[in-house]
Amino acid sequence: MEINEYLKLIDHELLPFIQLESDNPFDPISLKNGSKTWKTVGVGNYAAVFVHPSKPDWVVKVYGRNPEELKKEIDVYKQLGSHKAYSTLYGYGDQFLVLKKLEGITLFNALVKGVYIPETVIKDIDNGLAYAKSVGLNPYDVHGKNVVMKNGRGYIVDISDFYKDGYCSKWDDLKKGYFKLYKPFIGKYHPPIPFSIVDGIRKGYRIYKKFKRKIN
Repeated sequence: MEINEYLKLIDHELLPFIQLESDNPFDPISLKNGSKTWKTVGVGNYAAVFVHPSKPDWVVKVYGRNPEELKKEIDVYKQLGSHKAYSTLYGYGDQFLVLKKLEGITLFNALVKGVYIPETVIKDIDNGLAYAKSVGLNPYDVHGKNVVMKNGRGYIVDISDFYKDGYCSKWDDLKKGYFKLYKPFIGKYHPPIPFSIVDGIRKGYRIYKKFKRKIN
């Protein structure tokens, strides 16, 4: 299937049948998917991702809020070019992106399910972020929910904030936790960790960073 045919499917069989709503900017958007052909892959803080059976290796990322950020993400993908740690931009519209599907489990879900996170994943992400810097981008908002791993390799699935200025410590903080706590004490044999605990750590981290910014 050519990209133009795929774009028509999006316009006729996906967009008219989905509803994206936003209540809290720090929580995932809510989604109602009434399409009979498009499957929901995931829902994030400002967008939802869908796949069509005719192209299982492509995904469509539809923005549910901050549509002005869509153009910025397109520019980031164009500047990023091709690298094995990232997806590829195939096409786009006023509300969506068409991207190469990156298979794998997020580091967040790996903790919840008790799936071991090898050090090669951390190194792959570091290499990908170094590449982004080398082409003039600023890796920003990289964390356990937008990094996936498969077969011991790591991939970055969300680059939408790479245009922003300043330093974001999320990935560096995650790495500190990995090498100081996860690798020496949890490692290969850890059991599944309840979602409520992992999500509580995530929310606690957000509150801590927000409080730290205020006092500084």
